[in-house]
Amino acid sequence: HGHRAIRQRQEGPGRLRLYGARYGFTLIEISIVLIITALFVKIALPSYTDYRDKASIAQAKADLRDIEIRINQYYADHRAFPATLADIGKADLLDPWKHPYKYLDVTNIKMTKGQARKDKNLVPINSDFDLYSMGKDGQSAAPLTAQASRDDIIRANDGRFLGFASEY
Repeated sequence: HGHRAIRQRQEGPGRLRLYGARYGFTLIEISIVLIITALFVKIALPSYTDYRDKASIAQAKADLRDIEIRINQYYADHRAFPATLADIGKADLLDPWKHPYKYLDVTNIKMTKGQARKDKNLVPINSDFDLYSMGKDGQSAAPLTAQASRDDIIRANDGRFLGFASEY
């Protein structure tokens, strides 16, 4: 009787229990857990991505409003718009997609040389200054109808509109 024999016995479908041993997970149980986890990720990931996109858009809009306020304060103090965002301390500010915000004083036609943002009728969208984020794709073109501009977050109508170029 010096050693004890380990006896085996069936414990329900697919389970083998060793007396004196602990229960473990069967391959079927592990597979089911992995399948459930994969389904959860498949369902949750698009929602999370959508949430992050909305948060990035909201952040870009908030940044643009803040920059707009600073530009208008600069104008009130100097009776001219700043030449660059560096003049208001925002040259290094990046949008949520890690691209610099774009600014252009459109009151000086000689300096802008047709660079002003334009609507579908090719009419400038602002009479004071253009301010925008190039959006998630990081690309842009002067006309808002260009494919590269569709996801841009723009300031238009001299600040009365702030949103997607595709919605203007």
